[in-house]
Amino acid sequence: MRQALTKTDYHFPGQQNVYHGKVRDVYNINGEKLVMVATDRISAFDVILPKGIPYKGQILNQIAAKFLDATTDICPNWKLAVPDPMVTVGVFCQGFPLEMIVRGYLCGSAWRAYKSGVRELCGIRLPEGMKENQKFPVPIVTPTTKAEIGEHDADISRKEIIKRGLATAEEYAQLEDYALRLFERGTKMAAERGLILVDTKYEFGKHDGQIYLMDEIHTPDSSRYFYSEGYEERFEKGEPQRQLSKEFVREWLMENGFQGKAGQQVPEMTEAIVSDISNRYIELYEHITGEKFVPQDSEDISTRIEQNVTAYLKK
Repeated sequence: MRQALTKTDYHFPGQQNVYHGKVRDVYNINGEKLVMVATDRISAFDVILPKGIPYKGQILNQIAAKFLDATTDICPNWKLAVPDPMVTVGVFCQGFPLEMIVRGYLCGSAWRAYKSGVRELCGIRLPEGMKENQKFPVPIVTPTTKAEIGEHDADISRKEIIKRGLATAEEYAQLEDYALRLFERGTKMAAERGLILVDTKYEFGKHDGQIYLMDEIHTPDSSRYFYSEGYEERFEKGEPQRQLSKEFVREWLMENGFQGKAGQQVPEMTEAIVSDISNRYIELYEHITGEKFVPQDSEDISTRIEQNVTAYLKK
């Protein structure tokens, strides 16, 4: 299996600075373009795990490119080109410090909070008597603040977002409208693949005074999918749903005593575990896109990326 790309340190033409995120490294080119490298790093519970996952960066980058291209009629997005399977180049946007999370079903962290007695999420009142994995009457938007590395994202309400000046009332209304329409499109595309888009996150920024969709969308890292077949039967029996998402990584961590809390140790990531996660990501890609995954191998991934991106920027 190919080695994983977990670190980058490029010096592209016109580069002003670089931001190393949890899984993506973003290079600012002359304050005009962003070069986003989807590394093979993997995070869970806002913690970067010690080993990378081969092909993960390519998989997420290619899924995101597909969905960005499929949603340009809903809102403008930042994508300009994909000069390398692990890289997207886009217009420079000033990002909102928010993640717009849309939930169609009660599961994951929302279910864990609900089960503990919470009935209000980001200012939204939740119905009584709901069960795990139950569909909401209508999708809800539950924003979070964007955390720095090592910190946890925090739920936040529309009222608090406006009060803190993270977005104006007009901007927030546009963000929420875009998020819900994108979720509707993603839901329809998932249904065509026999999948249910359960929840997802979107990130937005401004370019020349206009709101743009940024970053990855509808990938298994930013979204949760269920298989449509058997959903109702499993729900009625209270059984776990068959998922296509990164949730299986979180479940493996929780089973081994790790939830990102102080004093907890990440369990050993053996070669078998890493290989299994990589294979699951390939499965995710093929189910979500309906296309065969074609791994882009090279002896030196880092050099390939540098050459491809440099050639694009010099055009």
